[in-house]
Formats: sequence, C-alpha cells, structure tokens
Amino acid sequence: MRDLSDLKPFDAANYLETPEDIAAFLEAAAEEDDPAFLMRALGIAARSRGMVKLARDSGISREGLYKALGEDGNPTLSTLMAVAKALDLRLAFVPRG
Repeated sequence: MRDLSDLKPFDAANYLETPEDIAAFLEAAAEEDDPAFLMRALGIAARSRGMVKLARDSGISREGLYKALGEDGNPTLSTLMAVAKALDLRLAFVPRG
C-alpha cells in the first residue's frame, strides 16, 4: 500500500490566480442556485486573494470578512459589493437563458 501521508488536501483557493479565474469560479458556483454553496465559493475566492489584503482593499475588517463569508455568514449587499470590488469584479445580473 502506498504511503499517502505526504498528500495535502485540495484547496481551490490555490488555483484562483486572476480576476478571470475567480469570476469563472463564482459564475459556476452561482449556477447551482444554492446561496450557501455560493457563499462557500465566495469565501474560497476571498482566501485566494488573502484575507488581510482583501480586508485592506474592501475596507472591511478581517474578522468581519470571516464572519460575513463564513459558514453561517449572511453578508449584506454592501459587503458583497465591497468584496467583489476588492476582487476586481463587479456584480452583474444576466438573463437565465
């Protein structure tokens, strides 16, 4: 049997390198029509940028980001907009078709 002790858990945040990567990741998550799933994806996207940098760029404290984007988080629209801007994204609404 092979020794698997050197394997690390997969973390999607390690692969989101550009705003385009993050946008595609969040768009795919949004297609699930599950708010909790989308919030987990947004938390992953936030970690990809670094929470300290995201806090500085969004004007929201690091603790506030963890609370808003955490498992039980329920961010306000203004928080979502600030996080999107800090990730170099914008919120958009498109037809479902």
